[in-house]
Amino acid sequence: MIIDSIEAVPLRIPLSRDFGGSVYTVTSRCTVVTRLQVRDGPLAEIYNGDNRSHGVEIASLINDRLAPLVTGGDVRNWQRHAARLEAEIPGAAMSPELMMQAIACIDCAIWDASARCYGTSVSQLLGGYRREMPIISIGGYYQDGKTPSDLAREMRLLRDRGMAGCKVKVGGLPPQEDAERVRAARDGAGPDFMLAVDANRGWSWRDAARFAGLVEHLDIAWFEEPCHWFDDIDGMRELRGRTSIPINAGQSEITGQAMRRLINSGAVDMVNHDASESGGVSGWLRVAGLARLAGLTMTHHEEPQIALHLLAAHPHGYCVECFADPERDPLWNGMLSTGPEIEDGIIRLAGETGFGVTIDPDAVTRYRI
Repeated sequence: MIIDSIEAVPLRIPLSRDFGGSVYTVTSRCTVVTRLQVRDGPLAEIYNGDNRSHGVEIASLINDRLAPLVTGGDVRNWQRHAARLEAEIPGAAMSPELMMQAIACIDCAIWDASARCYGTSVSQLLGGYRREMPIISIGGYYQDGKTPSDLAREMRLLRDRGMAGCKVKVGGLPPQEDAERVRAARDGAGPDFMLAVDANRGWSWRDAARFAGLVEHLDIAWFEEPCHWFDDIDGMRELRGRTSIPINAGQSEITGQAMRRLINSGAVDMVNHDASESGGVSGWLRVAGLARLAGLTMTHHEEPQIALHLLAAHPHGYCVECFADPERDPLWNGMLSTGPEIEDGIIRLAGETGFGVTIDPDAVTRYRI
C-alpha cells in the first residue's frame, strides 16, 4: 500500500450568475482534484474546496513541496503523514490558509486510497456508525428582483429535488427584512422541512439577537455564523444566551487549536468545521473528538462528497449539506461519474470504496486551469 505518486489539478467552472451571501460573491465553481496512485494498487481521486481562486497556488504547493514528503510511504500510516505535512505549517506564515488547504487535499487522498485498498468506504474505515444521513441544500440567495413568493417556490423546488431542508442566506439585510424572507421560506417549505439560516458573519450580536427573536418560532434548525468575524466568539456567546436557536460555527477556523478555543468558549451548540479548509480528515477527527466530549453536534461546511463519510461515521453527526441547484454547483450535479445516492431527503452510502467519487475526465480536461 505504498504511495507511488500524487498529482493535484486545479479546476475553475464559470457560473451563470453571482451566488453571494451577506459579505461575499461567488461567480465560479473552483476546486482542486487530487489523485494518488497506490503502487500496484488503486488510484484514489477526490476533490476539495469550493470557491478557491488560489487553486493554482494550492496545486503547486501539493505537487512541488508536499507530495514528496509522503511519496514512498504506506497509506495506512496516516498519523505519520499528517505529522510530516503539518510540520510545514510554521514555514507558511504568509499563506497559512493555502497551506492548510493543500495539506487537506493530500490527507483526504490518503484516506481515500487507504479505504480503496481495503475495499471499503472512508466512513466504514472511520467507524461506520450509520449508512445514511439527512441532506439539505444551501440556498435562499439574494438576487435582484427575488420576491418572498419566489423564495417560497424555491423551497418547494428543493423538496422536489429530494432535499430534507435548506440553509437560507441572511445577514445582508436589516433583521426585519431577512426575518420576512425566512417566514416566506417556512411558508413555502411546510412544517416538516428543515430550515437553517446562515448570516456569514454579517451582523453585530445585537442585530443577530433581534433577528433571532423574530424567527425563533419558525423552528430554525440552527443559526450559522451570526456575528462579525472581529468579535464573533464573544458575540455568539452573548447571542446564545438570548435565543433557543442552536448556534453553529467553525467553518472559518483553519486549525484544531482554534476549534478548541471555540468549543471551550461556550459560544456554540454545533460546529461545522470544514476538513478541506483545515488539514483534511486527520485534523477533522481531532475536532470531532473534542466536540463529542463537549456535547456538541457536528455538521460540515459544504463538501457533501467528504462530509457524508465523516458525519456518518460519528454518533453526533447531524446532516450533510450540498448545493442542489446545478447552476450553483455543476460539478456535484452533473460532472461526477460515480457518487452517493439521494432520495426523499436522505443521502446514502451505497457500497462504494474510498469516498466513492469519480469525476468525468472530460470535465477535468475542460475546466483545468
